[in-house]
Amino acid sequence: MEKIESQSASTMAVPAASAQQTVFPILLALSFSHLLNDTMQSLIPSIYPMVKDSFKLSFSQIGLITFTFQISASVLQPVVGLYTDKKPQPYALAIGMCFTLLGLVALSLATSFYLVLVSVALIGVGSAIFHPEASRIAHMASGGRHGMAQSLFQVGGNAGSSLGPLLAALILLPYGRFQIIWFSLVALLAIIILSRVGGWYKNNMHRIKKKTASADSSSATLQLTKGKVTLSIAILLLLIFSKYIYMASISSYFTFYLIDKFGVSIQSSQMYLFAFLFAVAAGTFIGGPVGDRIGRKYVIWISILGVAPFALALPYVNLFWTCTLSIIIGLVLSSAFSAILVYAQELIPGKVGMIAGLFFGFAFGIAGIGSAILGNLADNTSIEYVFWVCSFLPLIGLLTGFLPNLEKRHQ
Repeated sequence: MEKIESQSASTMAVPAASAQQTVFPILLALSFSHLLNDTMQSLIPSIYPMVKDSFKLSFSQIGLITFTFQISASVLQPVVGLYTDKKPQPYALAIGMCFTLLGLVALSLATSFYLVLVSVALIGVGSAIFHPEASRIAHMASGGRHGMAQSLFQVGGNAGSSLGPLLAALILLPYGRFQIIWFSLVALLAIIILSRVGGWYKNNMHRIKKKTASADSSSATLQLTKGKVTLSIAILLLLIFSKYIYMASISSYFTFYLIDKFGVSIQSSQMYLFAFLFAVAAGTFIGGPVGDRIGRKYVIWISILGVAPFALALPYVNLFWTCTLSIIIGLVLSSAFSAILVYAQELIPGKVGMIAGLFFGFAFGIAGIGSAILGNLADNTSIEYVFWVCSFLPLIGLLTGFLPNLEKRHQ
């Protein structure tokens, strides 16, 4: 953190041209905080088998837990992003993490299904504050390398998400759900780091103005009609829909699928889920830097539509190939979000927080709604049928062909 402060001081003391340099200490601090944040959040789906047995829950109720968390995380995100576009709040990140801390403590002590819902809602509020503001600071610190900055930020989150099943298998399953309370120490560490990042943010407000002016110039260069921009945003949201519904099917129900179809143990199923989520983390960083070089539209093509053959094959293979295909799917599909987010921010320049809040919020919300619907579908059919239905979702990636090529317009 001393490096962050020294970086902040040097940034304030140099000319504006130097202010456009990439501030890696801030990006790394944000990525690490994202890792801590999403590690804590990933504990929620990781304890589903435990909670299902403890409170005698149906798949629909499991879906409702995900729905509550995702909706509380999604509804506030565009509002937070829009508000902080107008009135930046340097210490909002630390405040958001306080909600996550309260939610973790409540979840460890919950004695009923309804208290579990309240607990995950608190964690969702923390997420709603964290993601749009952290994305904005990553944009500020990018030095113009927006794809790289967003991917570095995202890779921390996906790495954290992958740790949830592993920690559940090693700590929570053997020793009980109450052990979640120890993760409040992780939240305290994140609050300390984000408070220091907030100090850098406060001392570098001039970067926001400079980025906004640059964005206005970029908007004039694009010369896209309002209708074309609206259509492009709608297509991007449909691509988010396909990606996050599919991701929800695996993150929420992959363990049940493996247990039901192949008879593996709960701990083994958590390890397979960890392998998928670790692949997601490993593939996340690819999308941003590659998008900066070859164009984000091509990354979106490859990421979402390219995963379709593997997704379509998944319901028909044995345990070995199920694990192998899930890892390939995680690697390929994970590069999409950073490319989609930066593409949208280039479509509507000067609204970094609002766009980040809209897309993070939509992603969280659609994943929550999808998880609830898939849980109900599993109750009425089977968990294998759910995975068969979801295998067709990546075909929505064909809509990428209707997106304008922003790189050619910039040139």
